[in-house]
Amino acid sequence: MTLEWLGVVGLIGYLAVLIGIALAARSARESESPADHFLAGRGLGVFVLFLTLYATAYSGNSLLGYPGQAYRQGFSWVMATGFMLSIIVVFHALAPKLRPIAIREGFVTPGDWIRFRFSGEPGSQLLLLAVSLLMAAALANFLFGSLKAMGELTEQFTGAAISYEWGVFLLAGMILFYETVGGMRAVAWTDALQGVLMLFGLGALLHWLLAESGGLGPLTDQILEVRPDAAERPDAREQIHWFSTIALMGLASVVYPQAIQRIYAARSGRVLRHSFALMSFMPIATTWVVTLIGLAAIAQFQGLGDIEADRVMPLLLGAWAREGLGLSIAAMIVFLGALAAIMSTADSVLLSLGSVGAEDLFGRPRREAGTTRFGKRIAGVVMAGMALLAIAARNVTLWGVIELKMELLIQCVPAFLIAIHWPRFRARPALIGLIFGVGIAIAGAVVDSKWISGFHIGVIGLAVNAAIACIGSLLGSPGRFSQRVMRLE
Repeated sequence: MTLEWLGVVGLIGYLAVLIGIALAARSARESESPADHFLAGRGLGVFVLFLTLYATAYSGNSLLGYPGQAYRQGFSWVMATGFMLSIIVVFHALAPKLRPIAIREGFVTPGDWIRFRFSGEPGSQLLLLAVSLLMAAALANFLFGSLKAMGELTEQFTGAAISYEWGVFLLAGMILFYETVGGMRAVAWTDALQGVLMLFGLGALLHWLLAESGGLGPLTDQILEVRPDAAERPDAREQIHWFSTIALMGLASVVYPQAIQRIYAARSGRVLRHSFALMSFMPIATTWVVTLIGLAAIAQFQGLGDIEADRVMPLLLGAWAREGLGLSIAAMIVFLGALAAIMSTADSVLLSLGSVGAEDLFGRPRREAGTTRFGKRIAGVVMAGMALLAIAARNVTLWGVIELKMELLIQCVPAFLIAIHWPRFRARPALIGLIFGVGIAIAGAVVDSKWISGFHIGVIGLAVNAAIACIGSLLGSPGRFSQRVMRLE
């Protein structure tokens, strides 16, 4: 059996397993309520919560976009491990305070926090709408990137037996099926399987890369021989850019709707703490490995353009598989692990899109079964639209997609991180700051000015956003939340 058909057979078997998990999750459901469908009844334990956090955090962007960026940028991309670590650090500033309130008030979506925190304040409804629109746009962007990565990986590994277009449609349909049938349980259970596959796959590929090159030392020598600029010492501007990227990724990732909903879905605070403790090790186990994959591709494949660089992972798998049947089977498992990682993010994104769209954008009640059904319909429409867009806009780099999404999403940070720690923070100044921050980020994209002196335009927008919101809150009278806190004190 050729590698291409081995990939097809492996893919069919994997999809059959996902169907079985979806049906099992459907039989385990307790009700049709949004809390049960979108949060698995708030009953996720340590093992499943950790794996679903892991599989969601490391997506098609990580498995294809990060190696591609390492190939383009060289050794300086090692800072990617740092910004993935920063996500865990920032989560500790939000999760311990947010979760008790979320459980007490029965939150389902990120917008529930905005409603509770700014209740009755002037501008609160517009702030909720603005935050929800930004989150929905970021989720749609994330889904687009994941579908694009799934199509690329499937076409490359099956030797175009399944084309890019059919790969996108087939896998988009599968995700929509098990998310609709089983909700968060199906997503979390499939994420657990996908997380294990991803860890195994990356470990196997790393072992092959080091064995092929003779170790890190010889690999570095090979890279220096073909592209000496890949090991140049970063200048001051590049170092500022490192800091900016860490701030961008660390702050923006903490307000991902799917990440916030994982905080709500944990069985207990103890479960959440243990899951985050385990997540602290994952940047080394994952981001460092995919960075090394991109660096190894410099020696293996020379002269790839920006678009082709996002395909270095499947190219390496193909080179590995050509060395024999045993390695072909191993390559197929790695392929399924990478594909699983991408699907695990797409399914979480789709689930969050349904809940944010139904409750936060269209105002459906969070405790009614009709809200669940409406959320499923929204998910179906968005999935179809993003699949068509992924086919139409194939020649877009994944890292470019990531940056645009983060620079918009980071503008939501003050409404969560500052608001949860500072009772005086108010809705109207937060809204004005958010509008200015988004305007700066969009202006930068329009004029193609992504950085100013090394800083991302979105990070600069956040600084302006936070300054306006904080100064405005200081100048105005305390809001209702601040008054409630002062009475309790």
